[in-house]
Amino acid sequence: MAFDPTALAATIVLAYLLGSIPFGLVLTRLFGAGDIRKIGSGNIGATNVLRTGRKGLAAATLILDGGKGAVAVGLADHCSTDLAIFAAGAALVGHLFPVWLRFKGGKGVATTLGVLLAIAWPVGVVACLVWLLVAFTLRYSSLAALVAIGTSPVVALFLADGPRAILALLMAVLVFARHHENIRRLASGTESKIKLKKA
Repeated sequence: MAFDPTALAATIVLAYLLGSIPFGLVLTRLFGAGDIRKIGSGNIGATNVLRTGRKGLAAATLILDGGKGAVAVGLADHCSTDLAIFAAGAALVGHLFPVWLRFKGGKGVATTLGVLLAIAWPVGVVACLVWLLVAFTLRYSSLAALVAIGTSPVVALFLADGPRAILALLMAVLVFARHHENIRRLASGTESKIKLKKA
């Protein structure tokens, strides 16, 4: 891959900034649900937003967090398909480590799924289906995310190509690292299950 250094740098910075928008925090504050960082797990993602009992806000957070990853990829793809891969990674890093929140962001599940749908839609569709299957059968959101994203590099090898499989692998490593506490709770049997509260 050969890139104009300026274009590459601009792509990474813009994708990072787009990915760093903390929609969960913005929406919960905007609609009077308080500071999401002081609720439940303290995470800014859709699963924790759901713990406020505001299903609509949780759904909006899920869509917007996934959408920002997809938009970052789509914008870069207009310039170069290869640049889109860098944009995908930068958007996820932005979500995980947003400069606005002292680099304490979300766990990256929705953003990763959005990126996968944009960079290799068959892989993204499979990942979403795996998430739904695990979530609705075992009712562990974290386990569903880990299985869906953990299998995406292998799926990408068959349904996409090498660079996208490597991207999926790197994203999986980041997501697994951010889920280290969930992994410990799953292993000890103390992880909480999905519970829908009435709005």
